[in-house]
Amino acid sequence: MTTPSSPTSAWRPGMPGGDTLPSGPAGQTAAPSGDGHGPPAGPATVTIGSYPDYPSAQRVVDHLADNRFPVEHTAIVGTNLTLVETVLGRMSTGRAAVVGAGSGAWFGLFIGLLFGIFTVGNWLAVILVGLVVGAIWGAVFGAVAHAMTGGRRDFTSASSLRAGQYAVTVDAQFADQARQVLGRLDLAAGEPSAR
Repeated sequence: MTTPSSPTSAWRPGMPGGDTLPSGPAGQTAAPSGDGHGPPAGPATVTIGSYPDYPSAQRVVDHLADNRFPVEHTAIVGTNLTLVETVLGRMSTGRAAVVGAGSGAWFGLFIGLLFGIFTVGNWLAVILVGLVVGAIWGAVFGAVAHAMTGGRRDFTSASSLRAGQYAVTVDAQFADQARQVLGRLDLAAGEPSAR
């Protein structure tokens, strides 16, 4: 029985040196750092302002950029997130078929164009056939999928995440510089003040 002797040999848990990871294609990999529950934390940040809407926070970062502040060290952080699902209308089997026909037509057009490129004869006919067949199959699948829900979701909607507040943060080492630059920003024009 032979034992692995080179770093490129097969590594198994429980082998001697089991606390180190096996070498990878780019050399010896580093052991995980931190608590092992995600990427390592970045540099410490400081909140330099909190705003009720995104355009206000965007204006602050834009002002920092206009004044040659290293904005790669800033972030706009939305807090108090709320999921908002806006109901767009009623969904019937007929409407599901129409929506399915539309998306199927796009897919059919793509397939038709793909086959049309390699067609020696009438390439326009190939594209049109792809479009029509895609629309028909899309309508069938859309109607069947809606009918299978059994009326549990007879409406269409669009979901979006909205933040209650937007904080502008900077790396701690740039916080004083950012505050100095923001001191020159005219916050009187409807802009909430930084805290």
